[in-house]
Amino acid sequence: METKNIILELRTKRGMSQDELAEKIMVTRQAVSRWENGETIPNTDTLKLLSKEFDVSINTLLGEPRKLICQCCGMPLEDDTIIGHNSDGSLNEDYCKWCYADGTYTYSDMDELIDVCVKHMVDENVTENQARSYMKELLPKLDYWKRYEELSDDGQFDQFKKKLIREINDLHVEGLPELKRLNALVGEYVNLEYRLPNGEKVKFLDDRKTYLGNQLECEFGGDRYFGVLADMDFILISTYEAQGKDPELIIYKKR
Repeated sequence: METKNIILELRTKRGMSQDELAEKIMVTRQAVSRWENGETIPNTDTLKLLSKEFDVSINTLLGEPRKLICQCCGMPLEDDTIIGHNSDGSLNEDYCKWCYADGTYTYSDMDELIDVCVKHMVDENVTENQARSYMKELLPKLDYWKRYEELSDDGQFDQFKKKLIREINDLHVEGLPELKRLNALVGEYVNLEYRLPNGEKVKFLDDRKTYLGNQLECEFGGDRYFGVLADMDFILISTYEAQGKDPELIIYKKR
């Protein structure tokens, strides 16, 4: 699809007039009209504003001329919904949501990232050793790891994760094993619906946000797992069966 059609489709899906879009991104209505007629395309700065307004990548606005991959883990960025966001809310087309969230890089240890990725790569066609070898060869070639000294935060985010782990372990939840690692998890995939005592069902997370968390087997065995989720503001601990079925909220604690 061409840029003119993409902008027209995004605008009409939002129910916006050309005047309304023009006002939001600080251009004239005539400029929007020329884009949608294919007479011109937005300049780089305007593309950034359109990207933020519609929450789509510049690559999408331009008709996907590039094949994007996360420059931290190598994941193909085939869907704008999995692209990470900068601290100002704009999309960062270099990273996925799991590796970059609200302006923060979530991985500083390459081996830790490989461990996380390998779990999702192994199937009947790919062995763990094959997946691990592939990732060990790929990651050093990606921009984040090549520029790690420049891009890293001197261990600040790692210190935050360690503090969270201590806080969670200090809760001494019965049956919950010692938590040793927190991984980046996107809300859409872990936002379970819990039943409150009054019978109402609620979700506590934002599908679009990235959180820190992990899944652990109960120390007492059985078919239920512990789910741990946290961010700057809260700690959530729950139990559930495989695939998140029959979830039960154990703790929701403001930090």
